[in-house]
Amino acid sequence: MPRPITATIDAGALAHNLEIARARAPHSKVFAVIKANAYGHGLMRAATAMSGADGFAVLEFDAAVRLREAGCRQRILLLEGFFDATEARAGAAGKIATVVHTAEQFDLLKVLPAATRLDVLLKINSGMNRLGFSPDAVRAAYTALQDIPAVGKITLMTHFADADDERGVDWQMETFERAVNGIAAPRCLANSAATLRHPATHFDWIRPGIMLYGSSPFAETPAAELGLRPAMTLASQIIAVRELRPGDTVGYGGTYRAERTMRIGVVACGYADGYPRHAPSGTPVRVGDRLSATVGRVSMDMLCVDITAMPEAGIATPVVLWGEGNPVDDVARAAGTVSYELMCALAPRVPVIEKIN
Repeated sequence: MPRPITATIDAGALAHNLEIARARAPHSKVFAVIKANAYGHGLMRAATAMSGADGFAVLEFDAAVRLREAGCRQRILLLEGFFDATEARAGAAGKIATVVHTAEQFDLLKVLPAATRLDVLLKINSGMNRLGFSPDAVRAAYTALQDIPAVGKITLMTHFADADDERGVDWQMETFERAVNGIAAPRCLANSAATLRHPATHFDWIRPGIMLYGSSPFAETPAAELGLRPAMTLASQIIAVRELRPGDTVGYGGTYRAERTMRIGVVACGYADGYPRHAPSGTPVRVGDRLSATVGRVSMDMLCVDITAMPEAGIATPVVLWGEGNPVDDVARAAGTVSYELMCALAPRVPVIEKIN
């Protein structure tokens, strides 16, 4: 009998969440962000489920090639651009668009055949201070790209640092607008948070990421309130039950001590499956049809949950670690992290079931 842990990926939820993004920005085209193996959901699985997207944005060159070889006809974008001339030549042959964020990347474009027409997104640093040209260097960079024969369509791009909180996007939009004043080119600005909350950022292309997977980009707004559906459900079962007396401890280090008589369930899931080891006691877990919480330290292959108030719970009772009925955002918040990390950390040893509806 196989170990009971599984991850179910809901293709219908992925398609639904894409449509939520499109409905929020009806006049924009959509780059569905499927980097990092589609946030743990599976690159090809996500691309198939979200085939209605106008384009796909990835980080890894190999992922872009896989999409093309699988017959993907949408626009494909490399979010960090090419890293060497070999990638640039292969990318041009595969009509893979690239972000350009530093002048050194111009050299990779200059060696491409003049007959090539490679679409480029010119990234502008409007305040994130990671990648991108400084505002005072944008005009020269744009002109330099226009002078490279292999460069086709140029789109202006930036990335928002605070679209999900009170600071918002206005401060970056002001910087961006000053930098591109007078440049007539398409724009690609909005991430998930901006797509949902800041319609003035939508322009020609949006780049939703986390919302596609059913997670809210806003700490104060549950995903369900945004109309999003969870795309990944990590589930397992109780494989053992223990009775605790007052004073008994649970797990490595004895970090949890029972203050009363308790009944705990041992669940087949641990940090080797992708569950966060740092999740403290009290992290929400759905046991059967009721919410409970973890107790003690997460082990490599197991964790424990409080089932004292659940006399119906026992061996083989189903458990949802996150997903349907136990939002990944709530689990991430309790564990002091973000949903991105949880979903991306899904371990290869966890069997994946695709739900198509």
